[in-house]
Amino acid sequence: MVISLVSLCAKVVVSDHSSSPCWLRWVPRELFRPLLEAAFTSCRPLAVGELVQRWPERTLRVGGQRNQGQTAPNRLCIQALLLAVVRGLSDPRCALQVLDLCGLQGDEGGMGDSMGGWTLTVALCTMVVQAKAGAQRGQKKEGERERKRISAMEREKDIKRERGQWEKGREPNGVDASSDQLCGILAEEELIKGVRRRMEIERKQVSTLIGVAGDTKENEEKHQGSDVLVHVRADLFVNARSWERVHMALSTSGPLKLQCRYLRVEEISVLSIRTLLDFLPRQGLLGMDVRYSSLGVAGLAELLPLLSTFPALNSLRLHYCNLDFRRHYPGLEDALRDLSQGLAQLQELKRLSLTALRLPGQLRVLLSSLPQPLEVLELPYLTLSPGDLAYLSCSHHAYTLQQLDLSENRLDENNLPSIRRLLSHASNSLQHLSLSGCGLTDGLLRLLLPSLGGCWALKSLALALNPLSMAGLMDLVRMAVRMPSLRQLLYPNPLEDYQPGLPELPSSAHLLDWPLNDTPDISATSTQLNRVLMDNRRSDLFLTCDLLNYDKDLIN
Repeated sequence: MVISLVSLCAKVVVSDHSSSPCWLRWVPRELFRPLLEAAFTSCRPLAVGELVQRWPERTLRVGGQRNQGQTAPNRLCIQALLLAVVRGLSDPRCALQVLDLCGLQGDEGGMGDSMGGWTLTVALCTMVVQAKAGAQRGQKKEGERERKRISAMEREKDIKRERGQWEKGREPNGVDASSDQLCGILAEEELIKGVRRRMEIERKQVSTLIGVAGDTKENEEKHQGSDVLVHVRADLFVNARSWERVHMALSTSGPLKLQCRYLRVEEISVLSIRTLLDFLPRQGLLGMDVRYSSLGVAGLAELLPLLSTFPALNSLRLHYCNLDFRRHYPGLEDALRDLSQGLAQLQELKRLSLTALRLPGQLRVLLSSLPQPLEVLELPYLTLSPGDLAYLSCSHHAYTLQQLDLSENRLDENNLPSIRRLLSHASNSLQHLSLSGCGLTDGLLRLLLPSLGGCWALKSLALALNPLSMAGLMDLVRMAVRMPSLRQLLYPNPLEDYQPGLPELPSSAHLLDWPLNDTPDISATSTQLNRVLMDNRRSDLFLTCDLLNYDKDLIN
């Protein structure tokens, strides 16, 4: 990547914070963006805060998809940004109206000092609540100043009126002592009346202010959004520990309004999820991710109609949500019908991910009702039956799939024809395919290679944790180098690289836990595979067996 001269100069400028008072006032608005990027890259939180507080444009976007090797912004810089947004609410130099932080979060517990999704969500909600409290304090101070100003004006009017009355009471040609004494007594009485009148006026003003405050509180719900200065858009991660704070931030009406693009919830009840969805703007939510929540069939059927009220929702992910269709119990058919009808109401759904939901034989019931063909379908750990795969290979979804994950669904001679038919139908659109942990042996892979090689649009292929020998792995790599669009291949360690004692047909769990041979043996395998790449001039194809760090989204 070539670094521009502007970026290099911006990095030098933000490196010296002591000079910022000299150049900040003269910076043109088109240079604020490269300066802010340089401040994030160089981890200069003070520079981040000063630039954001004076942000000259209506929109500020920080985050988005990162390139390979690029880390998430430092947490100190993110904290400085959030504080500067609150300070900018009262800064006339700040023109910010929309703050887009979608994709800003790093991995929870990952390397570096980035801010994870849960931490960022809590920080955002705290910022929204604090901004509301600050605005209330500012309004209270402004009201007090206005009350004092009105009182001072009234006192000045009374003094002028009393002075005029006293001057009118004086005679122009000499006044005797008794007249002077009488005028003094009258003036003193009028002054006493003026003080009483001013006290009564002040009491009325205080009562009026209290009444106005009460009316404002009563009508606050009717005028939500009228006092919003900045709309904050982000991806939210909510669990039981952060639910109360997120709920408070979403229900707060103040200068900052929190909006959500993708909502991820973990280990919270259906009622809590419903409460959050009720407070979200209907036009903004694009995706819903529910994990480790005991929804059950009834809970999911209850949520789907509510999700249908979000017209832009195009992604639904359900991970370990205690949906078990293997056990037959009274009402199962009604529950399946409710789920099918609920999914049919999601008019824009393009991405569906179902992990470990235990629904063998029911894939047709769930997918046939979708109004549009899916582009992304993830079905790992679903124990799919041959009937499920047969339906999928002939469904209207097969021709539009761009991403397919069938990991940990065991493949054999019975369902292999369905997989080959599915790959044939998706050959023009499929870009990412994962068949990790599917029990592919050398013989099964040999039958599948022609179908894999026909997927000319494929960019990433994951086949980790399959029991392949070195000969089978070499066949896989030779096929991969003939696929012009392929950029990443996650291959399994060959059986020869494992220490002795593996079962004859090891499962993915065996391959994951079984110790490997010494490093030289693994290096020899990598050398042989890279030689195939060099012989075919495929330096653009990345081979890896690192399952934990593999990420298909990091393809340039």
